[in-house]
Amino acid sequence: MSMHTNAPLIEMSNVTKFYMMAREKTTVLHEVSLKVAHGDFLAIVGPSGSGKSTLMNIIGCLDLPSEGSYKLEGMEVTGQSDNKLAEMRNKKIGFIFQGYHLLPKLTALENCELPLIYRGLPGKERRMRAMDALERVGLGQRMHHRQNELSGGQQQRVAIARALATNPPMLLADEPTGALDSKTGMEVLSMMEELNRTGQTIVLITHDMEVAKRASRTVIIRDGVLTEHVRERRDGDETYTGPQDGSQERIVQQA
Repeated sequence: MSMHTNAPLIEMSNVTKFYMMAREKTTVLHEVSLKVAHGDFLAIVGPSGSGKSTLMNIIGCLDLPSEGSYKLEGMEVTGQSDNKLAEMRNKKIGFIFQGYHLLPKLTALENCELPLIYRGLPGKERRMRAMDALERVGLGQRMHHRQNELSGGQQQRVAIARALATNPPMLLADEPTGALDSKTGMEVLSMMEELNRTGQTIVLITHDMEVAKRASRTVIIRDGVLTEHVRERRDGDETYTGPQDGSQERIVQQA
C-alpha cells in the first residue's frame, strides 16, 4: 500500500458540475460533499442519469468540478493542468472497468505492465510488479495467456491486477461485475473484499444495491444529490434501510 497521512484520501466540498448547452445551464451534480478515508470500501449507487458517471469522472480526475473543491490525498484537483491530472491518475488511481479494456494482442503480464511503462519504470521492476499483482488475484498460472484464452472472470482479474500493479492509494471500479454472470461477479466482489481487508481503498460505482452490499459503506446519488445509505442490524442480520420517507438518509457531509 502507498504511504499516507491521517488526511482523507478523498475530500469533496460543495462540488457542483454543470454544462452549458444551447445557452441553457444543465446542472448534473449539486453541491456534493464527501469524505473517504484510507482503507474504506465505498459503493456509490445510482440509476442511469443520476450523475454517478459524472461523479466517478471527477473522482478519477477525468473531469473537473465547475464549482467547489476536490482534494485527493490533500492535493487540490480543481484547476490542475491536463498533464498534472494525467500524472495523478497514473500514480494515485487504479481504474477497473466493466469492459476490462485489455489489449488483445498482449498477454496478461504485458497488460499489467502497461501503466508502469507510462510511469517510466525500468523493465525488471515493471515485470516484478506485474507478476506480483497477478499472483495476488490468483492468476499466477495465466500470466502468459492472451485475452481470448481467458474467461470473463479471469479477464476482470487481469484488469484488477493491472490496477494493483501501480500500487495506487485508491481502486476506482466502474460496474466491475456488469459484464459477468452472477456467480463470477460474486467471486470478483469477494476478491475486492479481500483486497480491502489488506488495507486497499476501493470506490465502487454501481446501479445494483446487491453489489453495493459487499462494500462497508454506501452512498446513493439521485438527480445529482448525494446521500448516505444507513445500514441497520436486526436480529443479527444486516438489513438496508430504504429512503422512502428520507428519514434513513443524511447528506454526506461527515467529518
